Amino acid sequence: MRLIQFENTAGERQVGLVEGSQVQVLKGTGSTRELALAAIRAQRSLQEEVARRGTEPGPDYAQLLQQGKILPPLDHEDPAHCLISGTGLTHLGSASARDKMHQQDGAVEAGMTDTMRIFKWGLEGGKPAAGQVGAQPEWFYKGNGSIVVRPGADFPVPPFAEDAGEEPELTGLYVIGDDGVPYRLGYALGNEFSDHVMERRNYLYLAHSKLRFCSYGPELRVGELPRHLAGTSRIKRNGETIWEKEFLSGEDNMCHSLANLEYHHFKYAQFLRPGDVHVHYFGTATLSFADGVKTQPGDRFQISLDEFGAPLVNGIGESAQPLAIGQVRAL
Repeated sequence: MRLIQFENTAGERQVGLVEGSQVQVLKGTGSTRELALAAIRAQRSLQEEVARRGTEPGPDYAQLLQQGKILPPLDHEDPAHCLISGTGLTHLGSASARDKMHQQDGAVEAGMTDTMRIFKWGLEGGKPAAGQVGAQPEWFYKGNGSIVVRPGADFPVPPFAEDAGEEPELTGLYVIGDDGVPYRLGYALGNEFSDHVMERRNYLYLAHSKLRFCSYGPELRVGELPRHLAGTSRIKRNGETIWEKEFLSGEDNMCHSLANLEYHHFKYAQFLRPGDVHVHYFGTATLSFADGVKTQPGDRFQISLDEFGAPLVNGIGESAQPLAIGQVRAL
């Protein structure tokens, strides 16, 4: 089952079920979050709650996409209660990188970079037995719901940015129930847009590099995630594809289990506030930046995976001028 949120002709938010070319609109449903909380409170699955509410014929899906009417598939009416975070060094990457890792032994670990060391810990302990806690992954904060752009929209890029690079990823979408338990609604395509030049300058700049806008959707995939997923990441400039590459995801292509990544996020009590929404990026091994591509305003990113329906498309734009130095005032 694949769900979307969209704006109707009256500018109102609705939730739709994607079936073929036409959207089936859920009756009496104002948001995916409201739908999820109702299911949690009634102890029903999301699919059962959708079936119980029923649907009616809605608009043409392709037209909604073209008109920019598709919203992120899960959000919060108060952006401060939607937390965007992610994890890195979670995918196996190239065979050569894996071979290099396997050639390392404990005696030389002290000479490894922090990046390679965390990657090695993931390979060795990121997929523990059921019920066991595995290696802790890299973790980062991106922002709250105010830094999310809808599918089809441009990423605002601040003037101090050194890079505007895509990261094709899967995202997990969660709502915290009244009982303080995180409930996963499903997964969506994501573009964890980042500043790779800044990150490469010094690993301690990773936190700065992640404080950029991002996008996910357009569809929420409900149900079990395939263990092997192969998609395509593209960059288009003036209508022409300037870079294209396959990206892999799913647990067969990762050195961490999804359960382990979820545990190391939600083990922190401050992330269990009832009613909050969490969007968590699961990492990637495919970047145009690694191939020497330098993006520019006007470029369009396209991330596609057949199992997730329509591709996620976003462009590169510009942001308003940031706060100038010296403008912080004392009271």
